[in-house]
Amino acid sequence: MSSAVTRPMPATSQRALQYFKELLEFETDCWDVHHAITNQRRDFILVDVRSVELYQKGHLPEAINIHHHQLKADRLNEYAPEQIFVVYCAGPHCNGADKAAIALANLDRPVKKMIGGVTGWLDEGFELIKSIE
Repeated sequence: MSSAVTRPMPATSQRALQYFKELLEFETDCWDVHHAITNQRRDFILVDVRSVELYQKGHLPEAINIHHHQLKADRLNEYAPEQIFVVYCAGPHCNGADKAAIALANLDRPVKKMIGGVTGWLDEGFELIKSIE
């Protein structure tokens, strides 16, 4: 007798390996972003894609704020074409980071989504920065 967990059966190990390796090309997590920031290894632009109001109430350290609707070519002129962007939004219940990733990919910019967003960041025990713009 099988359960809902094993129905359908898992992919072969080779397919699973390929899938999970590819997944990491598209996503990063809060822990890895935090590690990069705190160890001066940030080789990406961290973009909070929420509203200005939410950004000001609390955002990740070193994050800039560009709402996903504002991700246009002219807004990114100051960044080299090969510059990697990491986008995040409120959390798993929010698709703003996905919309931002699509916008950046449409602009031919390398992009990853930080899974978990602000919710995941706080769940890991990391702190937010408050700002006034």
